[in-house]
Amino acid sequence: MELAYIPSPSRGVIHLGPIPLRGYAFCIIIGVFVAVWLGNKRWIARGGRTGTVADIAVWAVPFGLLGGRLYHVITDYELYFSEGRDWVDAFKVWEGGLGIWGAIALGAVGAWIGCRRRGIPLPAYADAIAPGIALAQAVGRWGNWFNQELYGKPTDLPWALHITSSTDGRVPGYYHPTFLYESLWCVGVALLVIWADRRFKLGHGRAFALYVAAYCTGRGWIEYMRIDDAHHILGLRLNVWTAIIVFLLAVTYIVVSAKKRPGREEVVEPGADAADGEAEANEKTGTDATDGADEKTDADDKAEAEVADEAGSAKKT
Repeated sequence: MELAYIPSPSRGVIHLGPIPLRGYAFCIIIGVFVAVWLGNKRWIARGGRTGTVADIAVWAVPFGLLGGRLYHVITDYELYFSEGRDWVDAFKVWEGGLGIWGAIALGAVGAWIGCRRRGIPLPAYADAIAPGIALAQAVGRWGNWFNQELYGKPTDLPWALHITSSTDGRVPGYYHPTFLYESLWCVGVALLVIWADRRFKLGHGRAFALYVAAYCTGRGWIEYMRIDDAHHILGLRLNVWTAIIVFLLAVTYIVVSAKKRPGREEVVEPGADAADGEAEANEKTGTDATDGADEKTDADDKAEAEVADEAGSAKKT
């Protein structure tokens, strides 16, 4: 008998009348808001304008969701296109199934489009939002908890995840909560990137590359613990190979970029300083005009008082 464990939700969706409220979708939405909020703060600190991160996210997020779904469907095509399966399920994103590799890859395409429209260098934008993406992943992984999916090997640890569903081949029992491991790892990655960025003044995409490398390190060992069906190459799961390759690419980028373009970008958003200066000037001008108007009013009142006194004296005389 287990004395302690992490319970699974009895269901991952609540119906508000005809409207289904899905835990998985809520986790994704909250993660996006966290990423944009933190990215905006970091972008402003680097000299950018308020709202730029959100404007570019309008491009990056839809592309990212599409890329994440495409990666999942392609790498797990048998779940949708094998005998007895309904290919329409490939479009049911709310039931789970987003590959982070595809989400980052295609999301970068969307961000590139948004950056070009604003005349902003993509590497600088990527550096600003990197910790936010890690936190978004940390929140998003709880969507797997709502769906009772992507858990690890059986365990009797006090923090074991209690799986109760028996659908889609699940076997009720107690398993490693790999969703929790990855969520905590992503929080650590976000803190690492924030610290390293402040300590070493990372620029030209190196903060983002650090996030990628750190995430891949954790994803490798967490992926190795999972027992859900996956394609294997030379005895390793496909996502483990992906993590290894992407890790090597990220580290290589950090080394090469540091040699070619050391330091950080001096200007991340052209015209941002001028716009801020104009706003400050307008604010100052408005204050000075108000003060001038107040002074003029006081002078007028004083003049009127003097005229009244002289009229009174003349009448008395």
